[in-house]
Amino acid sequence: MGNRLFQEARKAVMQAKQSANGQADIELDRAIAIAKNALSSAYAHSNTAEKAQLRQFQEELDQLTR
Repeated sequence: MGNRLFQEARKAVMQAKQSANGQADIELDRAIAIAKNALSSAYAHSNTAEKAQLRQFQEELDQLTR
């Protein structure tokens, strides 16, 4: 089993992206806040490869707020 916090962060970012596209039953602002929190928690407990992917997730999230 992989890093649970990493998996939760990936799921939260995906949910935020779905919310931005109108495909999720959660407000975009709330989805982004949840994803940011999940990314922060995961980053603190991840290895180097996971951190690189988390930075990519963060970039995807940043694009939703532009």
